[in-house]
Amino acid sequence: MHRAAHLLSLLLHPVWMPTLALIIAFGIDPHLTFTFTRNGQWVIVGMVFVMTALFPVMSMFMLWRSGAVTELAMPGRLERIVPFLLTLIYFCMAYYLLRRTPNSPVTLALFAGIILSLVADLVITLRWKISMHTTGIGGILGMLLGLMFLHGAHAWFLPLMFIVAGALGTARLLVTDHTPAQVYAGALVGFAGTFLCLMFGIYY
Repeated sequence: MHRAAHLLSLLLHPVWMPTLALIIAFGIDPHLTFTFTRNGQWVIVGMVFVMTALFPVMSMFMLWRSGAVTELAMPGRLERIVPFLLTLIYFCMAYYLLRRTPNSPVTLALFAGIILSLVADLVITLRWKISMHTTGIGGILGMLLGLMFLHGAHAWFLPLMFIVAGALGTARLLVTDHTPAQVYAGALVGFAGTFLCLMFGIYY
């Protein structure tokens, strides 16, 4: 059971969530992609993957190799602060590049929500440990509901995503990385960040 929990935590690691969110959003909402060809969409997705997944993973690995963090999983609260800051920088760089291309304001609002969620997690981490995993999956849920309300996007798999979110939260508890409160708080931060930014068109 613990091995399955670790595997699910790896597969649904928060660094994959921005890329997954963009792939899903592009797939279910044509309002976001009418200015791009299919190849253009994949260029945008690839850029987001490099900036929000590849760069953070490389940075975490280098921090681990240098001894700045004791484990790649970063179980200690204070160990997470520097990686969170670096990840926030990469996310802001990705957002800047998204603004330099003809993306929909809804796409920009989605990433503004992701960045705001990360900022909230960083501030909370200064005093209390919070689950980044459930922040990520909560952001996906907030995005799906937001796109459904805004454009009537056909997110037929939404019930499945709630089940996946529940499984991920359970996995984080099984590997003893978090308490139930930390898991729920992470999901709430992620959900609120993307949902509210989409609904109110919050982006810069």
